[in-house]
Amino acid sequence: MRFTTEQRLDDDVVEREFVLGEIPGILWTPASASAPVPLILLGHPPLGLHNMYPRLVARAGHAAADGFAAATIELPGCGDRPRWAAAEQARADLRRAMEAGEPVSDEIVDALVLPLVDRAAPESQAALDALLSLPEIGGPVAYSGGLICVGIRLAVVEPRIVAANLFAGSFIPRTMFEEARQVTIPLHVLLQWDDEGNDRQAALDLFDAFGSKEKTLHANMGGHTGVPQFAGQDAARFLARHLR
Repeated sequence: MRFTTEQRLDDDVVEREFVLGEIPGILWTPASASAPVPLILLGHPPLGLHNMYPRLVARAGHAAADGFAAATIELPGCGDRPRWAAAEQARADLRRAMEAGEPVSDEIVDALVLPLVDRAAPESQAALDALLSLPEIGGPVAYSGGLICVGIRLAVVEPRIVAANLFAGSFIPRTMFEEARQVTIPLHVLLQWDDEGNDRQAALDLFDAFGSKEKTLHANMGGHTGVPQFAGQDAARFLARHLR
């Protein structure tokens, strides 16, 4: 990991951009912390770190106020990272189906999501290796937001993650339901009831499949971007309960 920039955002948040190999990322830490702090790994949709930065920095600021570090990395094939042909074809097939008002087939969903999960999860684990080696970060770790399938994979394969806040609202390959049954960590799942791009029943079925003994579903009226502020506050309290 190599830090490339550092700036103080306000009295208590230090932001550092870094690269891990060729993967860009951002780390936010509370400046006033006197001991190593827990870490929240922030997920985000495949729109690029630059586009998602305003939302990510707001979430990181709330995490710092609770005494936690937050970090995120660019997803494979997004932002300035190299594209790969199969993913571009899957995105084009998705756009065509949606513009034509046709159902999105399982084949398109699998081609779109599964290769991304297969690449993103080990990269997130490598980021955790590097971040947890820093003296200012001591764990434990939680995962929050982003593509729900990436969160599922990390919850299954990464023992350092003790809890996850997942956002329903992205396509779910059928094979991910089997992985969901292997998830045992505490979960807090957010669902927008009227999300125009989300299969509500699939999201409910996925929640039912999770193997966790502690799992909570927070469903709110409204579309994909209409998550109410209090829902974010509830999610923050969930993370604080499991990180402290």
